[in-house]
Amino acid sequence: MLTHDRRVMLLALASGLPAVVVALALLWTGGYPEPVEVALSAAVVGAWAGMSVRLRNQVVRPLQTVSNLLGALREDDFSIRARGALESDALGQLMLEINSLGETLRAQRLGAQEATALLRAVMAEIDVAIFAFDARHRLVLVNRFGERLLGREVQELLGQEAEALGLDQALGDSTAVQDLRFAGGAGRWEIRRTRFWQGGVAHELLVMADLSQPLREQEQEAWKRLIRVISHELNNSLAPIKSIAGSLESLMAQASLPGDWQDDMQRGLGIIAARADGLSRFTNAYARLARLPAPNCRPVEFGALLRQVVNLDARVPVEVREGPAVTISADPDQLEQLLINLLRNAADAALEAGGSVTASWTIREGRLEVAIEDEGPGLPSPANLFVPFFTTKPGGTGIGLALSRQIAEGHGGSLTLENRTDRTGARATLRIPARRAA
Repeated sequence: MLTHDRRVMLLALASGLPAVVVALALLWTGGYPEPVEVALSAAVVGAWAGMSVRLRNQVVRPLQTVSNLLGALREDDFSIRARGALESDALGQLMLEINSLGETLRAQRLGAQEATALLRAVMAEIDVAIFAFDARHRLVLVNRFGERLLGREVQELLGQEAEALGLDQALGDSTAVQDLRFAGGAGRWEIRRTRFWQGGVAHELLVMADLSQPLREQEQEAWKRLIRVISHELNNSLAPIKSIAGSLESLMAQASLPGDWQDDMQRGLGIIAARADGLSRFTNAYARLARLPAPNCRPVEFGALLRQVVNLDARVPVEVREGPAVTISADPDQLEQLLINLLRNAADAALEAGGSVTASWTIREGRLEVAIEDEGPGLPSPANLFVPFFTTKPGGTGIGLALSRQIAEGHGGSLTLENRTDRTGARATLRIPARRAA
């Protein structure tokens, strides 16, 4: 099989052959002396062969140049450029395109190298363990935190199976949070897994974040806030009790009691009793919040439950806007308490501003969405509404909304409060999973 350059050479020879034959025929029949005929024939044949070789080189050499350029690109050598690349020439346009391709690939490789360097720096510095396993669960990648966690160098870890590294449970269990122990530390870990493909083979990426420290910090902050709240309430009750008790002690220590000492004694004891009763309500409210049991769920027809709760508070008429018939799986006692708290707050706000209260529900994306809206003055500080024992009401305990949100989250839902945008007032929105009644 002839190669391309040989085919070009044969085509060049064939294209000039008729002219050479004619020229030789004219030379040998023209009556020229034999030495002249031989010399001219040699010149004609030489010119024919030389032009054919030149034509072959004009076709083949540019192809060889293009091949060399593409070979350099294949070898990731983007520094070689073609010379004589002119836009006015077809071959030059090809060279210009190859040069442009080389520049583009060079820029892309530089960007990829920079991105890879950044990724390696991030993986090395973040306090998250990252492991990559191949289809046979052999480790192919680990970051610096993962090395410290396993207590071994990367050279010792690569190629090891997940079971030998103690990561088989994290790699195979579907639990998102696990308590695990390793050579470099133990604690509660958030597990995230994903699959990626490399070389047509599926790999597993395992990301493990240590939750122990954030949980301890959140626990400490929760204790600090709780202690501040309890200290504040205790001081509010004990300070006047101490002051009144001291005054009564001084009164009783007088040699001659005043004529109205019995009235002073009665008023002082009444204040002490009132403060003690307030302190008792506070401790009972805290115990109630802390001892909320898990919901005892059963099918509940929501419309009937809401209408029943609305009739419990007659201070403000509540407009019930009927929604679709829906049955939810819920604890009716806890859900009733949640709705009572929301409607009571809405009624208090409406009475303060002389407005009304509206209750409605709908189904959105497979969840029951309940809206309790009032025409009160609105929420002065929405950020603190769900903080336990925070209240803006005189004599309030500050646990109603915290308890309500705890009930909503116990049912797999959520509770939000916000100011209305269409008019003054607030809107409480309860969202819990639902299914339509048959």
